[in-house]
Amino acid sequence: MHAGSQQTRQQHREYQNSGMGTRTIAGARPTDSVVITTTLLAVNVLIYLITALQTKSLFDNGNAPLEQFGWMQPATTLVGGEWWRIFTSGFVHFGIIHIAANMFSLSMIGRALEQVFGKARYTALYFVSMFGASVAVLLFDNPLQVSGGASGALFGLLGCYAVIVVKLKLNPAGLLVTLAINAYITFSIPGISILAHVGGLITGALVAVALLYAPERNRVRWQAIGVAIIVVALLGLVVYRGVELSALAG
Repeated sequence: MHAGSQQTRQQHREYQNSGMGTRTIAGARPTDSVVITTTLLAVNVLIYLITALQTKSLFDNGNAPLEQFGWMQPATTLVGGEWWRIFTSGFVHFGIIHIAANMFSLSMIGRALEQVFGKARYTALYFVSMFGASVAVLLFDNPLQVSGGASGALFGLLGCYAVIVVKLKLNPAGLLVTLAINAYITFSIPGISILAHVGGLITGALVAVALLYAPERNRVRWQAIGVAIIVVALLGLVVYRGVELSALAG
């Protein structure tokens, strides 16, 4: 009995030393670091401050040159070949309330998820969600409609949170309240892109499934494959929509 206990403890130590058993549900090493979230917060706020300085207004910064360079407009993005807008649109905000609300949400949700997913997985989750939000706008929005903001990526984080609640069988009350508040804001305040929110939410949930439900054996490889499939599918939709809009413009 004593020998068996010693063997069990030895196996446990080897398990810990190998890095197994010290991982989060996503396969990342536990960490208190939130450097990616902090960087995202800093970049978003810096870009907003530059646009506010360019227009000399905290509330009416929509006409700033940097804002116009970065915002999303399907026709300009696809027909005009300005592909960078797919991602730069996630970093421009219209007014101080817009940036404050999004950065508060990013700070609250992003910090917790970065600690669960680690830097690489969390970065993938954020930017692929942003990509999915932009793709929804490109596919279904008015080709001349202008939009921007980090909320598409933030809804991706919410979609991820929903998958975590399901996987761990957590109490969904907090998630439901958060979703209800964000849904109210989405549908009650004029000018908010519902399509970006829905696109980000769905994409974030899909990325979370790819990361959290990957087989434990060769987990990193399967996670990379799952996320890559989502990215390739989104790229295919962008190319399809680009061809469609170019044909209509021609």
